[in-house]
Amino acid sequence: MKAKTATRETIRELGVKDSVNLNFQVGDTVAVSLRIVEGDKERLQIFEGDVIAMHNNGASTSFTVRKISANSVSVERIFPLYSPLIESIKFVRRGKTRRAKMYYMRTRVGKAARVEEQILTREQKEQIINKK
Repeated sequence: MKAKTATRETIRELGVKDSVNLNFQVGDTVAVSLRIVEGDKERLQIFEGDVIAMHNNGASTSFTVRKISANSVSVERIFPLYSPLIESIKFVRRGKTRRAKMYYMRTRVGKAARVEEQILTREQKEQIINKK
């Protein structure tokens, strides 16, 4: 079944949680908890990085997260927002951005590859975390 033809009802039938909310935007740092199945065992793996792109397309909505791993190697992953493999998406910090897509971050290394943090008050941070 193609994701473009899926409606909210069919997404719920697939077992995706109804609590998926977009409490993050491009430039934010998020921690995505994924369910990884290895043989008969299942574990959670956390992928934390900056959101560099979001593609809002109904049921096939996805977002791209980029992180810098060991030896300054960058890793990008595209996550479907309504994937049943995503356990949770945690907001870590808000980033200052002026663009909708941050593909220019791919060419940057070291300190230049960081996104400036937008300072939030406690109340603003709680609103983002508790937003439904």
